[in-house]
Amino acid sequence: MKKMDQEGYEIMKQLVSDVQGAPYPNVIESELYRIWYEHAQLVAIQCLEYIDRNFPHDKNGDKLPKF
Repeated sequence: MKKMDQEGYEIMKQLVSDVQGAPYPNVIESELYRIWYEHAQLVAIQCLEYIDRNFPHDKNGDKLPKF
């Protein structure tokens, strides 16, 4: 398995931040948006947990961001 580099972490971190920063469903009156929002939040959390499990931080002297 190829190791994720600093740029990959930064891109992933920005993507998850953008998803988690989406307007709360009460701001946008749409049932489809509410469904998407709940799903996106769960997937963002799973993504961060996956990265933390599979790409350990500070291994071999890496200075990678902690999520």
